[in-house]
Amino acid sequence: MDKKLKTATICVQAGWEPKNGEPRVLPIVQSTTFKYDNTEEMADLFDLKKEGYFYTRLQNPTNDAVAKKIAILEGGVGAMLTSSGQAANFYAIFNICEAGDHIVASTEIYGGTYNLFGVTLKKLGIECTFINQEASEEEISKAFRPNTKALFGETISNPGCKVLDIEKFARIAHQHGVPLIVDNTFPTPINCRPFEWGADIVTHSTTKYMDGHAMQVGGCVVDSGNFDWEAHADKFPGLTTPDMSYHGLTYTKKFGKMAYMTKLVAQLMRDLGSIPSPHNAFLLNLGLETLHLRMARHCENAQKVAEFLSKDNRVAWIHYSGLPDDCHHALAEKYLPNGSCGVIAFGLKGDRATAVRFMDSLKLIAIVTHVADARTCVLHPASHTHRQLSDEQLREAGIAPDLIRLSVGIEDVEDILHDIKQALDNI
Repeated sequence: MDKKLKTATICVQAGWEPKNGEPRVLPIVQSTTFKYDNTEEMADLFDLKKEGYFYTRLQNPTNDAVAKKIAILEGGVGAMLTSSGQAANFYAIFNICEAGDHIVASTEIYGGTYNLFGVTLKKLGIECTFINQEASEEEISKAFRPNTKALFGETISNPGCKVLDIEKFARIAHQHGVPLIVDNTFPTPINCRPFEWGADIVTHSTTKYMDGHAMQVGGCVVDSGNFDWEAHADKFPGLTTPDMSYHGLTYTKKFGKMAYMTKLVAQLMRDLGSIPSPHNAFLLNLGLETLHLRMARHCENAQKVAEFLSKDNRVAWIHYSGLPDDCHHALAEKYLPNGSCGVIAFGLKGDRATAVRFMDSLKLIAIVTHVADARTCVLHPASHTHRQLSDEQLREAGIAPDLIRLSVGIEDVEDILHDIKQALDNI
């Protein structure tokens, strides 16, 4: 498919291109294995000499079609689906890190990712230094070490709704000879394509807006193909030196711009196996077909809700980059000119109990451990998703004890506002 097609057309038609007499709709290839007529054909697949399918843990036609669509949307050379967004972030890092290595990450990231980097990766011998993404380039650079292998941030942070200065982060990463990895879950490639601003690798929790209907859990890793691994060969031996598990082939020499993605699939997915089912990939594709329509409505509704909350005297503070007086409005105008997402962070005057009373009074809006789907929902991170963090860690991550994360859906905005008003009246 022509990559010059407009975004809306890519959402609807990219990835699966049926030939004469084939299904118009992406088929679910619900099979673990694929048949071949002779031993040599399958042997060539195992040796990475030919492309093809032999076992769904490595590749599946349904999964690959959906990954291809996401890669085209992001402007990358390739993509791989994973079983969750957390798996995507782990794979993106672990593909270039091993015991004894180090990464740098913004504190303004999802609590689960904070734990992954700060606790779990540490058990594997990979250390992480967390930095304030709004610090100066000089200050952030001090966190880098000779064994640092990546810099990580979120385009729009979950749940704080802070906007990442992607160009600044890319500049810092490249000065230190490492790739910038950006989690682009909240804006999606509809509202921001980080590769255009210097990012090298993008991750997604496809569970969120890409699916859009809370039907399946999934993730995705996309590579821009732009980072020169060979120029920093000593830092990335996994890509630039022979892999004995594939008869000594070297990924950068054999696969060029697809080196990172090939290793990700052929080595990590081979050994760790965090794949989505083909049926889940099929459901994800249904969401992708309307992504461009839904993101516009999410942003339109969220803007109206944010404007209402910003004027209500019961609201203590609000973070939504679409508001002109928001501290990240200038960055949003630069990176997110068509809108950010439907997620709003705000706090009410009072204490934690005030936030709880407000949420418990909502009728249309549901309290769920989820965000970014068609239905408006709400969460109190300090009590739910980030409850494993101490108050000090919460503050470091930009999460106040009173922070309410409101994910504005695509319902009629008047109904959403009515529910918020009546809940505010009950606090």
